[in-house]
Amino acid sequence: MKKDEARLGKGLGAIFGDDLSNVIEEIQQGDESRQSEIKLSEIRPNPYQPRKIFDDEKIGELAQSIKEHGVFTPVLLRKSVKGYELIAGERRVRASKKAGLKTIPAIVMEFTEEQMMEISLLENIQREDLNAIEEAQAYQRLIERLDYTQEKLAQRVGKSREHITNTLRLLKLPKSVQQLVTENKLSMGHVRPLVTIEDEGEAYDLAMKIAEEGLSVREVERLVKERQEKPKSKAAKKTEDPNLLYVEEVMQNKLQTRVKVDKKQIVIQYSGTQDLNRILELIHCLEETES
Repeated sequence: MKKDEARLGKGLGAIFGDDLSNVIEEIQQGDESRQSEIKLSEIRPNPYQPRKIFDDEKIGELAQSIKEHGVFTPVLLRKSVKGYELIAGERRVRASKKAGLKTIPAIVMEFTEEQMMEISLLENIQREDLNAIEEAQAYQRLIERLDYTQEKLAQRVGKSREHITNTLRLLKLPKSVQQLVTENKLSMGHVRPLVTIEDEGEAYDLAMKIAEEGLSVREVERLVKERQEKPKSKAAKKTEDPNLLYVEEVMQNKLQTRVKVDKKQIVIQYSGTQDLNRILELIHCLEETES
């Protein structure tokens, strides 16, 4: 039995004492006889890939390199009912398709569902490829699917319990605020104080203020504290129409941004030109241009 097979065959407990990125690279740089050319059309994305956003410019640069030099490091795959599932190497797969390749060098490994989930998360965390929201969603998925406690999860991923707790709390933020983190317009430190704000509209307005004015984390903490100490006005306590609140919720979930339905008008907020185009596309208001 080869070294990496013995290591992985014992389960992920044999990996967690090491740097997972190094272990994966060790397998990929191993015996070339284990490599084979697999059709890109037969490879499906890793269903547990926590990373949702890929830099198109960097993918393009990698595609150009692959055109000139080929793929140096094989991707890792798992055999599935139909073709293969990707374990590691999604950027290489995307770039290879962009470069016009039909096949890619690969090593096929045997992994369980649990191992797929943990490896996908750990590989991205150790390479710092995830934004805070993607990381939080991945943690939540592991807790729900593998019945982990926060303490056990912290041990598995090599993070402190406090880090796990603080990261998971970000999922309580409005989706519109989470989107600003996903787009790297705000950091985890910027939005963490906003978790304490119950009103979604207020949280989003403050998040936009932070992004537009380039406030520091310390300034955000002070601003949130001042708002919490400010007495609530009586006008804010008025009863709102539950039907309108329902429409707001439906539209916000659909558009992933703050929506206000009031006084026979609908107000849709956006964070910039890219976000506006995203919303217009969702509601089919973008005209198709001829190429």
